[in-house]
Amino acid sequence: MALENLISVQFTPAELTAIDAALTAIEGALAGKTINLTPEERQQHGRIGNKTENWIEKVKGYMDGNPALVPAYIDKAEHDKDYATRKDIAPLLNRLNGIFEQLDDTQKLISSDLYTNSIAFYRNLKISSEQNVPGSTAIYNDLKAQFPRTGKKATP
Repeated sequence: MALENLISVQFTPAELTAIDAALTAIEGALAGKTINLTPEERQQHGRIGNKTENWIEKVKGYMDGNPALVPAYIDKAEHDKDYATRKDIAPLLNRLNGIFEQLDDTQKLISSDLYTNSIAFYRNLKISSEQNVPGSTAIYNDLKAQFPRTGKKATP
């Protein structure tokens, strides 16, 4: 009985070249405009959820409608630029997250297929090695290093 193949997909060299060119174009468009935070910095600056986003929207409306109430230490032009850029980035990020999820899910299924087939080959190789099938023992001994035994050793 054949093993279940969860996914069957392959990209042509032309498709891979087109994807690579598109990613290069995106990286070029983002160069000098995006930031890459360290893990510690990511923890310092959290995400805003829907509730906070709605509140920020409300604050923006009040700031626009009441410029005399905006304190001098807030750079309103910079605030407006940040606000507009965040609005511009949101749909792009949603699209990129969708693309990432598709590629990640595809890779997970491909990896599962590869691992399932590799384990099946390894198990068959173990049986072949036990039956002294020529060439199988050396391959089995090389591959079994992936699964070191961690159980208790028998005491003499």
